[in-house]
Amino acid sequence: MVAAASADVAFPTKGSAVTSILKKPSVLPGFGLTLGFTLSYLGILVLLPFGALIVKAGGLGWFGFWNAVLTPRVLAAFQVSFGLSLVAAAINAVFGFIVAWVLVRYQFPGKRLVDALVDLPFALPTAVAGIALSALYAPNGWVGKPLNELFGLKVAFTPLGIAIALTFVGLPFVVRTVQPILQELPPEEEEAAVSLGATRGQTFWQVVFPAVLPALVTGFALSFARGVGEYGSVIFIAGNMPGLTEILPLLIVIKLEQYDYAGAAAVGTSMLLVSFVMLLILNILQHWMRSRHAR
Repeated sequence: MVAAASADVAFPTKGSAVTSILKKPSVLPGFGLTLGFTLSYLGILVLLPFGALIVKAGGLGWFGFWNAVLTPRVLAAFQVSFGLSLVAAAINAVFGFIVAWVLVRYQFPGKRLVDALVDLPFALPTAVAGIALSALYAPNGWVGKPLNELFGLKVAFTPLGIAIALTFVGLPFVVRTVQPILQELPPEEEEAAVSLGATRGQTFWQVVFPAVLPALVTGFALSFARGVGEYGSVIFIAGNMPGLTEILPLLIVIKLEQYDYAGAAAVGTSMLLVSFVMLLILNILQHWMRSRHAR
């Protein structure tokens, strides 16, 4: 009788279990529709242009691609764009953190005005920023003339001018990334550290800074990415001298004007690959720091 009863019991098979999971209603309604829309949207706006760029560059062939990328002019432009973008992002990481710290931790007259001015590079057209910076730091400008006369320092039409322009456009990325983390940081952790005898320096480096570091790395990466692709604010103050102050976006425009579409695609593809590798490294570092801090 027990054997007969056990024979009537239907155990779920693997296929039926998978079917029941797929038919189970999702907690978020419309997941399939929104996921399809998201993937289609990203595919059309991001993957399709990148794919067309890579296909165009692939028309040169393997040797033709490297011959177009490894010319002295292109390598010098790589050095200018990526090197100065790293310098500007590092400067923004330091001073952007200080600006965010002051805006969060202190109260002073004009605080809202300063907070609004941080977003000025977002709202200001890049060409206008480039014209303003070049007029300010030109040899006869308000700042450029005293620097040239007193210290013999030339800013406009030099790599230093490019670094200043990239620092200007990248500062808001660091400030707006670090600022919310500082606002949400619970003061009880700092108070507990002080009650245990920690100094202000020890409290900052062992309590505050580890919590802010992942956001700071994110701001650094965003500032770096913006600097690599920046065009409008740089061309006016750079001087655009090949091998010295010529940036990669300008070199791509020059190749397009010369109807060298494949060469421009090759430079753009190499620029895309280098940027992807560097940002991937930064994201891995950020993930490692977050997991370490979570422990």
